[in-house]
Parts: sequence; structure tokens; C-alpha cells
Amino acid sequence: MAGGTWEQTNRPVLPGLYMNFQAAAASAIQAGSRGTVVVPVKANWGPAGTFVEVGSEAAIGQIFAANALDNGTAYASLKLALLGGPKKLLAYRVTGETAKAASLVLKDGSDADVLQLTAKYPGDRANGFYVTIQPGVIDNTKHEVRLFEGNKMLYALLTADISAAALAEQINADESNLWITAQAVGDGTGTVATVSGAAFNGGVSGNESIANADYIALQAALEGQTFDVLALDHAADASLLASFAAWVKRVRSEGKPVMAVFGGSSADDTSASAAQKAAARSLTLNHEGVINVGTGVRLGDVDYSSAQTSAYVAGLIAGQRLNESTTYAATPFDDVTRKWTRAEQEQAVQNGVFIFIHDGRQVKALRGVNTLVTPESGQNNAWKKIRSIRVMDAINTDLQRSAEDSYIGKVNNTEEGRLALISAMKSYLGLLAQSNVIEASGYDVVLDPAYYGDSPVFKPEADQVYLQWNVKLTDVMEQLFGTFYVQ
Repeated sequence: MAGGTWEQTNRPVLPGLYMNFQAAAASAIQAGSRGTVVVPVKANWGPAGTFVEVGSEAAIGQIFAANALDNGTAYASLKLALLGGPKKLLAYRVTGETAKAASLVLKDGSDADVLQLTAKYPGDRANGFYVTIQPGVIDNTKHEVRLFEGNKMLYALLTADISAAALAEQINADESNLWITAQAVGDGTGTVATVSGAAFNGGVSGNESIANADYIALQAALEGQTFDVLALDHAADASLLASFAAWVKRVRSEGKPVMAVFGGSSADDTSASAAQKAAARSLTLNHEGVINVGTGVRLGDVDYSSAQTSAYVAGLIAGQRLNESTTYAATPFDDVTRKWTRAEQEQAVQNGVFIFIHDGRQVKALRGVNTLVTPESGQNNAWKKIRSIRVMDAINTDLQRSAEDSYIGKVNNTEEGRLALISAMKSYLGLLAQSNVIEASGYDVVLDPAYYGDSPVFKPEADQVYLQWNVKLTDVMEQLFGTFYVQ
């Protein structure tokens, strides 16, 4: 899907809808169809190197295991993302080069290897798996194959044929088997001997060997995935943050309007210089598509760093309606790990740091700002607000999709065709106006007068259409000023 921004001196080559948002706007609304979050995670079990949808806290445990063994981040990060309320949550397990699946080789009656069982996913968790193969209790002409983890039975198979080849075929074809694969060893004619508690071994999670390069490799996969907000599962070092920030800037300029949310370590969050450290991150990132969380939070008796909390912020951003704002958004948290002073809070807003505060009643976000500290040419202060960027992204995405589906390559570039395109886009903006995303009296779509009219500055090619959007975005009340007179 081609698209993105364009400049008069650097026009795109690929066919597509190219948008140029010049300063004149501000906020948004409308919900529902958007809201996908991606979180890369580390775990000791679960599919690796692929996107997996996670719909509930229970699903986290089923897919990745409900623990943080081997420095796993899946459970905490995905739980926090779900608390934010995204429409859809995608997890991507990152593994290092040492990751390996646990396995077990079963023998026949003569102690020869005949069947290899291998965990479906790499990780240390499968080292706790064990297998029993015994004659059936009710029908001893059949055998029961059972897979256990601790005292819990994960999988069972009742079969009359325990030859290696037949058993491998049955295990691999069984849709209820979510745990292991089987392969006959040798000629596959051997009969598997009965065993009790044969343990898997050799599984390695690979989390310790994960390097920045493993996360950077994720960027290529992300380009082929449809999503809205990305959060990292740990406090990345400056070089990795710079890499992801550069990636966000590039793909946004190419027509993929995604956001990324980052944070810092627990040590940074609770240090005396927490405000300065957070501000330094934002100053380095400095982009409307990147959000920097500066405070950690407490939920129950567990403290989460600002980096972990970034998953919650990503879910919150993705789950909101376009007419909602993260400013003063209430959260489920019990406290923050460090309370910022009034002066530090003011600095956070000015320095592009997204923080949480405890107002004496609840924990809430202070102000919905991104890391854009110094707007570029063509931008104004609206570009510093998360809500404004979401609305501009939504309009960009919707109009681009509509143009590709119904106009590009399908409608002749005549006056009638251009008027039909303008009419359709006005109708779309009218729906946004009805929802108070934009002001009803402040929008229009016209042919760009620089390219059309009696004396255009530039002459379009036969297959080019230049449009001008004039939109005034709405915003929420964030600062109320009152004067009280006492008589």
C-alpha cells in the first residue's frame, strides 16, 4: 500500500494517495475500528518469531505461561497492555540464538532408540515435561500415552498401536495436542516400550542471549503487519531506542501511521534525577509518533517500571475513541513508584514526557503528550498531543484506503472524476464532524489552487490529482481558568 507524505521538490514515484498535513488542526474522536497493539515479549514457552493474538489474561498463560521464569516478560507486559483496553493485542516472542526445544528419545524393548518427542516451542519450560506409556486401565489391549507437567496432565492419547511410526502419526495429527511433535527414529518399525516419568531435557529459552539485533530484526516483520501502537517489553538502551525511533519516523513518512511507546528502568524511575533522565530520553527521541513514559506504577503489591508500563499506555492509546484524550485518563493502578513534584510535572509536559500522578484519590495520566519537543516546519503545538496525531493518522489512513479501493486506477482523471473524489472525501469528513472529531464549520476539500485554476503555479501530470484539505480539529478541555470575585 503506497502512500505517505510528499514534497513539491521530491514527488513520490509509486501510485498512491500522498498526504501533506500542514499546520491548521488539533484533535479527534470516533472509536471502534482501530486499536491494535503489538508487544514483543520474552518467554520460556510459546510460538517464536510470529504474531500471536492474545485476547485475555488467561490466554497469556495458555500461550506463553503465567510466570516470569528465565527473565520472561510476556505475562506482565501483555497483562498491562490488556488493562489499557486495546481492540486487539498481538504478541511477538523474541528469542536469542541459544533458544532450543526440549526433547525426549523413547526406546523399544531392546533399548534401541525408536521415537523422538520434541516440544513444539523452544524454552526451559518443557524441561518439566514427562511422559508415561502404560497399558490401559479399562482396556489393556490399548496403551495410554500421557504428557505431564508437574502434577498436571497436558495431553493424553489412547491407542492400540504403539509402534514408533504409528504413534508419531497419531500424535502429530491430533488437534488436541498443543505441546509436542513426534518423529520415528531409524526405520520406524520399532515398538515403543512402556515408560513411567520419562523426562524431557535440553530446552533453552534463549532470553539471556537476546541482543538488540534480535529486536531490530522485528522491524522487518512489523512492516508487513497492520497495527497502530508498538510498545517494547523492557527498558531498552539508547541505541535500540534510537533504532526504533528512526524506524517509526521512516514508516510514518512512507504512509504507515504507527506510534511507539517506550520507557525507562525501575532505577531511572525512582532516582532523584528521574525527571531529568526521562526528559533526556524525550529530547533524543523528539517525534510526534513516539511516546516516552517517565513514571513506574504499582498494582497490588507489584511495582512496574515505566518501560513495562509503556504496554499499558499503548493499550490505552489504541483503545480510546478518537474524541477521547489520555489527559487525566483514570487507570487501575494503586500508586506510582515515585511522585513527581509540581515543578517536575510542569517540566514533564514541556519536555514531552508522559507521566502518571496520584491525585489523592486515584492514579491518572497527567497530560497526553508525545516526545515532540521542537516542532518542525509545517507543524505547530498540536503535533505535541497524542490525540491530535491519532486523528490525523486516522484521516490519513481512511482516505488512503478509500482512494485505493475505489478511485486509484478505477476513475478517469476528468473534472467529473475529481468532483466525485472530492464529494466522497467531504462525506467522510462530515461523519467526523457529526462525531465531534472535527468542527462542523471548519472543514472543506478542494482542488489545490497551486495546481488548478486560471494561472496555476504548477501543472499536474495527466494521472495526478492535487487536493487540499482544510480541517479544524476539536480538542478536550485541559486547562480551565476562572476568576472569582468575593464581595
